[in-house]
Amino acid sequence: MKNLTAVMALGLAGSLSLAAPASAQETLRFMTGPQGGAWVPIAGALKNIWERAIPGISVQTLPGAGVANVRGIGGGRASVAFGNSISTVDGIAGNAPFPEKVSNVCNIGSLYPQWFQVIALADSGINRIEDMRGRPIALQPRGNTAEVVTQHILQAAGMSYSDVRASFQSSYTDAVGLLRDGHAQVFTLGTTIPASSVMDLASARQMRIIDLAPYVDRMRAINPGYQGEALPANTYPQQQGTPMQITYTAHLITNCDRNEEQVYQMVKLLWDNADTLRNIVSAMRNSTPATAAADIGVPMHPGAARFYREAAAR
Repeated sequence: MKNLTAVMALGLAGSLSLAAPASAQETLRFMTGPQGGAWVPIAGALKNIWERAIPGISVQTLPGAGVANVRGIGGGRASVAFGNSISTVDGIAGNAPFPEKVSNVCNIGSLYPQWFQVIALADSGINRIEDMRGRPIALQPRGNTAEVVTQHILQAAGMSYSDVRASFQSSYTDAVGLLRDGHAQVFTLGTTIPASSVMDLASARQMRIIDLAPYVDRMRAINPGYQGEALPANTYPQQQGTPMQITYTAHLITNCDRNEEQVYQMVKLLWDNADTLRNIVSAMRNSTPATAAADIGVPMHPGAARFYREAAAR
């Protein structure tokens, strides 16, 4: 009887050990961006790709924004997130708007350029940033990279929020709604081009894309990660010429202490399915593992670094 009891106990222990992986499922909290931007649909695609191919994980997508996402990773509230190079570097360095240095934030890879755009109603008489004095403008909540860039573009024009009537909106869709209804005259955004929110506005109202060329050098003095890029012709209906806009890099970040093999698999699956992502956001059409591995001032996670070394050797 004692032997039978021992055998049964061993059998039970074995069955529990076999069942352990199912109960050990890990939920990856994936911080994305505001509705109307590119991060939400890309995250949805990555969620499906990762859940299908990596045993034992599920992915929970959450709303976020560039600055908030860096804090989320650094504070352990997120497992993976989108970031903007300018904000991530500021977070690691402890520069404003971060009150202190953020640690445990590593790069997974650069994805594509982000475009900061300033869009005004055509009948507003706004042709430059200085013309926004006293005007109602729609922008994102604090914690969104585009909101920080809006502060910087105002600073480059010798202005601040006290000089405008700022309305912080939860999404680009809501911001466009204010312009469409005449409750705001300008909105700012940082996302891919063409941005669906700008296309929506162009279908409803006459609009103008503000040329930011006069502010590029002053923006780079604030943060050297900023670049000036001409908006390609015919990106949007009603576009006149190729007005200069401000660009920076969108990338993926994770906890530096996250399991190396897991991150390796996540990065490998991302690039194995790059065409799926390019169908969602055309800005990735020129993105490759080589461009993703570029040094943007954020330490690369060891698992991602291993993948990019192997990709370069092939």
